[in-house]
Amino acid sequence: MSSAELRPKINKIILDNFKSLVDFEMELAAFTCLIGLNGAGKTTVLQAMDFLSQLMNGRLTEWLKQRDWKATDLLCNKLVRKRTIKFSVHLTLNNGQPAVWNGEFNTLAQRLYCSAETVTVSDKIVLKVAEGKYTLASQTALSPIPFTYQGSILSQLKDSVLTPELLNAKQTLQGIKSLELLSPHLMRQRARQADDVGVGGEKLSAFLASLPETKKQAIIQKMKEFYPKFVDYYVSSIQAGWKKLNIREGYVLEDQGLFSTPISTEARHINDGLLRLLTILAQTQTDHSFLLFDEIENGVNPELVEKLVNVLLNASQQVLVTTHSPMILNYLPDEVARESVMFIYRTREGHTKATPFFTIPTVDYKLGLLGPGEVFVDTDLTALVQELNVEQRPS
Repeated sequence: MSSAELRPKINKIILDNFKSLVDFEMELAAFTCLIGLNGAGKTTVLQAMDFLSQLMNGRLTEWLKQRDWKATDLLCNKLVRKRTIKFSVHLTLNNGQPAVWNGEFNTLAQRLYCSAETVTVSDKIVLKVAEGKYTLASQTALSPIPFTYQGSILSQLKDSVLTPELLNAKQTLQGIKSLELLSPHLMRQRARQADDVGVGGEKLSAFLASLPETKKQAIIQKMKEFYPKFVDYYVSSIQAGWKKLNIREGYVLEDQGLFSTPISTEARHINDGLLRLLTILAQTQTDHSFLLFDEIENGVNPELVEKLVNVLLNASQQVLVTTHSPMILNYLPDEVARESVMFIYRTREGHTKATPFFTIPTVDYKLGLLGPGEVFVDTDLTALVQELNVEQRPS
């Protein structure tokens, strides 16, 4: 594959002062799976990724309102004097060049913007924001910023003024999609026009209606692999432009061995697992660069988990999931598990940290004898946290 055909990739995130993420650093693979005890901060990591995307999209007010948060809720409550969130995102662009986006987000400023930013490509600064001024690669001096914006200045700058590398970095970060709040109740709701689903799966019906026929057929074929009785789905329009989602299923006539006329059922009467899988599969057909799912096994029958893992491992997007299920890990090849499974835990100070699970010596030894999921079951996570905290104490 030539460098021109490479997909951009987010390699690492670093955050400081975002909730429990203090001096937090984590590597990201094509597929990354977070495990750990309840309350360790797995969901916080997903929220932080979503936060970075919203900075690049410039939708902080809308995002905070959707989650019923205030900007100060994003801060670590143990660092009372710090009012800014610092971050760094390391990427590989579609031309193979490394890029880094660094910034500081001021939670006290009413504008909710990044007070400082730099983007470097192959160690060359192509964007800088400081003290109310900015410069692009084509400019030699910092210029006053003549407009207001939220998040990153890149959310406001027109694509036409950006270099191809800067535009690629911008679009990759904008393409992070979080569905960590997926809710069957929201997925069942009727909706009007929408070009995507919400963080909880709302507007699913309108989103599916907007997809081209080729993507619709790809989703239907995948759904049939999960549910042999699944025939297809269709979205019908009702009054005032509202869309309702319908699922059609076929059943065998026992006396004839033939399928009956498909039975159509509106989404509000469909089981949770089917709707959840439909939403996940639909997202793999989007142009998003990165998909985030919390507790990916929720509502999914155990016999379908392997198929779901295979879909996510082969998705065109990067994928980050959390799980409490050893079944998810059991369907990962050992080499993938070593790279992709991250153990999330809290330090004595309550800060969230991440470490590759299968590089921990006691865990690595077990992987030579057991499958990844079996190692997970055989490991006392509470004792492992204590072990890691002892190792990190200053001598």
